[in-house]
Amino acid sequence: MTNPLRIGLIGCGNISTSYLARAKNFGAVSFRAVADINPATAQARGEEFGVEAMSVDALLAHPEVDLVLNLTIPAAHFEISSRALEAGKHVYSEKPYVLTVEEGQALAKLAAEKGLRVGSAPDTVLGSSHQLARKLIDDGAVGRITSGTCAVMSPGMESWHPNPDFFFLKGGGPILDLGPYYIANLVQLIGPVARVSALTSTPSKTRTIGNGARLGETVPVETPTTIHALLEFRSGAVVTLMASWDVWQSDIAPMALYGAEGTIHIPDPNFFDGEVRITKRDEAAELPAWDHPLGPPNREIPEGMVADYRSAGLADMAQAIVEGRPHRCNDAYALHVVEVMTAILRAGEESRYVEIETDCERPAPLDIAAAQTLLA
Repeated sequence: MTNPLRIGLIGCGNISTSYLARAKNFGAVSFRAVADINPATAQARGEEFGVEAMSVDALLAHPEVDLVLNLTIPAAHFEISSRALEAGKHVYSEKPYVLTVEEGQALAKLAAEKGLRVGSAPDTVLGSSHQLARKLIDDGAVGRITSGTCAVMSPGMESWHPNPDFFFLKGGGPILDLGPYYIANLVQLIGPVARVSALTSTPSKTRTIGNGARLGETVPVETPTTIHALLEFRSGAVVTLMASWDVWQSDIAPMALYGAEGTIHIPDPNFFDGEVRITKRDEAAELPAWDHPLGPPNREIPEGMVADYRSAGLADMAQAIVEGRPHRCNDAYALHVVEVMTAILRAGEESRYVEIETDCERPAPLDIAAAQTLLA
């Protein structure tokens, strides 16, 4: 296997720019080709980043592509990942990994038959803040985690997104769109989930587009947009997760985990960095020195500078393939997150607890030394 691994990207939408721009931070990956169902889109993205554009079929058959980065819409994730594996390529997918447990199990079976690897975003869990939280928990800084709260709430994205239709159809909604960041982080911090329950609602049956060429057009809402879920972990911890696109303003913190001896406040897991705070019982406590390389701000947005290390999970997977070790954002971990999310929606529909059947190991922590080996 080559080092760096040669990457072929399929799906040249908005998220592709983040991968193509940030991958230069990492030494284990090198982009060879891009493709899209729309040839003009692929051509434009290829010219922007100096990468050859081609058809999807040509990319899948390309002898110099070792790994396919699947950035298609979620409904196409399973098809494209399956085709890539059949073509003898490793696959790394954007979140959500797949839309059903059965799809994930089929990919795992196919990958095993072909001797290939499968991985999936989110990789924000590898960021500085979330790895500091992991170290604190593993070191017993607040004792055994017994409970927690998480919240991801906004009025939705129809005010700024020119084509928000998918977000409000089956396969969309705040749980499947934003839930991967929160649930993946919870699993890497405190382990797999045993069962879930939820209440869900859909306060508005349509949304009005507030931006772009379709300004004023309404789109149907076919999935719950407010979800209050309870997650019971195999460790015994119980966490409340609130996810809504029906909230104009909220002061609830993104994530807090409560231990027998204190509390860890964790920033939004949609991002790689942010403020981590810790208390010992009811007193603020000092944090250890933590100069993690996936934390310094490196991208400017209207609100200021942020840390963006998109491709970290892809790079770790590529490095792991070459080194013959497990990769962190692996398919078993991703599939467990998918089952938790779909079980939450089913629990809301059926007004009951849903047992989680898949299991996974917590990904290995990405400490400072390990993170440094990923950087170019």
